[in-house]
Formats: sequence, structure tokens, C-alpha cells
Amino acid sequence: MTAMPAVDPTMDAITAAVTLGREGDVTRARDDLLAIWADLGVSGDPLHRCVLAHYLADLYTDAAVALIWDVRALDAADALTDQRAQEHEASLQVAGFYPSLHLNIADNLRRLGAFEAATEHIGRAEEGADALPLGPYGDMIRAAIGGIGAAIATRDTAPRATSPSVGGAG
Repeated sequence: MTAMPAVDPTMDAITAAVTLGREGDVTRARDDLLAIWADLGVSGDPLHRCVLAHYLADLYTDAAVALIWDVRALDAADALTDQRAQEHEASLQVAGFYPSLHLNIADNLRRLGAFEAATEHIGRAEEGADALPLGPYGDMIRAAIGGIGAAIATRDTAPRATSPSVGGAG
């Protein structure tokens, strides 16, 4: 018999806020995630901090603000263990988080014109791509790594149509 994942009210609240953002209520989604962050603090559960910061970054169109949240997500991932991630979802491996985290940082740095730093992070995303799962999610991240890498190479700072960022005042 497979064990059911533990009830996690914080992750449920994060998921509810992310859903609001995806449905277009960016302001409320941001407010809800910021309130959860205030409760977590910088030393809260690394899984919660990583997931929250990763999704909160997507709710800002301002690349500098999104970068702050993406760096917070990366910092939290560095404190996260596979054991903790697997308490939430048995198949999770922390190594699989890094390609997307570095991709988002590279994209924000690119949009800010910091191409050398962007190149470093897209390289780290490429290096970690083997840890991505097979299937649609892994394919999407691999394609985005290629697309952002090409944009960095051409010194393109324009927001990409495939960016996860949604509208709203960044």
C-alpha cells in the first residue's frame, strides 16, 4: 500500500494563490503569496519557500523584482533535501528543480542586459537538464533553455512570449 502524502495547509494555500494568478487575478495572487511568505520567513520550510518564491517571481513583469524572487527560490532549493521534497511528492528530486530555477534567473538577467551573468545561469540550467523528467514538463524546460540561450546569444532583452510572467504592475 502506498502512503498518502501528509496534509500540507501551506502548500495548499500556495497552490490556491498560484491558481488565482493563472486565472488572471494577479494582484490577489501576489498578495496571498506575500502573506504566506511573511508567515514563513526567510528561515521557513525550504520546500515552501522555494515553491512560493518560484511562482511569485512569475507574477511580476519587472525583471528586477522577479529576479529577487527567483534568487530566493534558488537559495531555498539549496537548503532543500530530497527527503523533504519527497514528503510532498514521492517522485521529486531536488536536482530537477535547478534547471528551471537557473533558467528563470538567466531570463531575468537577460532582460536586464546582464548577459555575462545570464550566460552563467543558462549554462547551469543546461548542465542540470539531465535531471528533468521525461515528458511535457521536461520538454518545455529544455525548449525554454534553448530559447533563452539563443536570446542571450543575440543580446535580446525583450520579454519572451513564452515567459511565465503574467500581466500586472511589476
